[in-house]
Amino acid sequence: MARHIIDQPRPKAEGARVKRFLDLQRREGVHPAIKELSKRDRGASRTKVTQFLRIERSEGS
Repeated sequence: MARHIIDQPRPKAEGARVKRFLDLQRREGVHPAIKELSKRDRGASRTKVTQFLRIERSEGS
């Protein structure tokens, strides 16, 4: 019985071109969007979450 088309093994990306591409991507560094996300103030969002949880638990304000 033959395998189903989905059951075929995927070709692995191990070629020289793929390795070169990944090397170039790593050298470029971190994407600017990631840098911007890292700069965000997380304290404000944590405060909001704690306030929402307090309201949800009916602790009131």
